Amino acid sequence: MKVLFVGGTGKISSAVSALAVEKGLDLYLLNRGVTDRPVPAGAKVIKGDINDVESVKAALGDLKFDAVVNWIAYTEEDIDRDIELFRGRTNQYIFISSASAYQSPPLNLPVTESTPLDNPYWKYSQDKIACEDRLMRAYKEEKFPFTVVRPSHTYDKTMLPFQGGWTVIDRMRKGNKILVHGDGSSLWVFTHHTDFAKGFVGLLGNNRAIGEAFHITSDELLTWNQLHEIAGRAAGAPPLDIVHVPSDLINAFDTDWGVGLLGDKAASMIFDNTKIKRLSPEFMCTVPYEMGAQEMVEWYDADPARQVVDEEFNALTDRIIAAYEGAFPV
Repeated sequence: MKVLFVGGTGKISSAVSALAVEKGLDLYLLNRGVTDRPVPAGAKVIKGDINDVESVKAALGDLKFDAVVNWIAYTEEDIDRDIELFRGRTNQYIFISSASAYQSPPLNLPVTESTPLDNPYWKYSQDKIACEDRLMRAYKEEKFPFTVVRPSHTYDKTMLPFQGGWTVIDRMRKGNKILVHGDGSSLWVFTHHTDFAKGFVGLLGNNRAIGEAFHITSDELLTWNQLHEIAGRAAGAPPLDIVHVPSDLINAFDTDWGVGLLGDKAASMIFDNTKIKRLSPEFMCTVPYEMGAQEMVEWYDADPARQVVDEEFNALTDRIIAAYEGAFPV
């Protein structure tokens, strides 16, 4: 099976690329060649910028594919461009959407692929919804063979699960107060990229996936308190001094942080993965977050240059905590 990945070396896609090659797929990667992650041995690299349509056409020549996956499409204009590029060139086009496109907060749990797409808070999610709508129109109007995949919070060893990243681990180790939104009890799903890859590869070239949408997530449910506590233990930090702050207050101080909470992380999310398991029978998550947290901390500890402390985030955290505690003096 001949497959083209636009991108293919990112946090999520790097694991899929490696597994695709391992499974014997004839994998091509179209990207600009700027990445910190290695290209898997056996993959063929086509150097190009997806935003330069004519140069991509020239680079691809007369190549055709069983499946094309664009890992870096975000707007309806991106989809229009891809339809022009890959119409008649592929038997399947896979769009990477987002589980944040689902109704937020969801009226019913668990979330299934038929849960309405409706995020009134986050433009990123709204743009992903518009992309899905555009693909459905193309499917109805010209039978453009699309599949939608909606990852939730998917990570690799470089990606700590909370706003502020390494700075939060640094605060934990120093015994400083850390901020957790809400009361920390909302449920969240955190999926290792190698687990995600097992589900994703089963969709490539799969006729039963045409015109369909799938989310691919772990079934492990953790509260935000647990996500922080497990990371703290992996880092060898003392018992955490957690301050719980309403998401609305965080948003009042920093809308970039706040919109990701109000439009995604503040509400409990539980996913029903029946649909992806039906089409990808090898999909089974085997990396629990406790193992993933250890992997992340070890990666940062392996090179002090990775341990970048964001003093602006530190100051913001301290201001929010001071404002909250000032409103509720003990």
